[in-house]
Amino acid sequence: MIVLIIGYVLLALLVTTVVIGTSSLYLEHKRLLSLADGASLAAADSYTLGEVGTQGGSPSATLNSERVRSVAGHFIARTPASQRFDGLAVASATGTPDGSTAVVVLSAAVHPPLVNFLVPDGIRIEATSTARSRLSR
Repeated sequence: MIVLIIGYVLLALLVTTVVIGTSSLYLEHKRLLSLADGASLAAADSYTLGEVGTQGGSPSATLNSERVRSVAGHFIARTPASQRFDGLAVASATGTPDGSTAVVVLSAAVHPPLVNFLVPDGIRIEATSTARSRLSR
C-alpha cells in the first residue's frame, strides 16, 4: 500500500511540475506577443507616402522592410518590458511582405521554473505580430 501511495505522490508531483512549466511558457509567450504587437504598431506607423497613380487618386502608405526592422529594434530598445526577456531578438523574418503590412517576429529564451536544471539555456519562443498602415480622411 505504501508503494502505491509513493507512486501516486510522485505522479502528482510530475504532473504539477509539467503544468507549472507549461503555464510559465504560455504566460511568457503572451508577454512576448504583447511586446511584438507594440513593435508592429510602431513599425506600421513608419510609412512613407507612396506615389499617386492618377490625378484624382489618393496617396498610399508604403513601408520598407529595412525601416520596419529598424523601427521594431528601436521600439524594443526603448521599452522597459524588453528587460524581462533573455536573449530577446528581432528575427530576420521581420519586414513587410506587401509594402503596407508590418510583420514583426520576436524571439526570446524562457526559463521555466522547477525544470531549469533540465534546460539551462532556456526554451526559445517566438511571437509574430502584424499591423497594417492605412490612410483615411
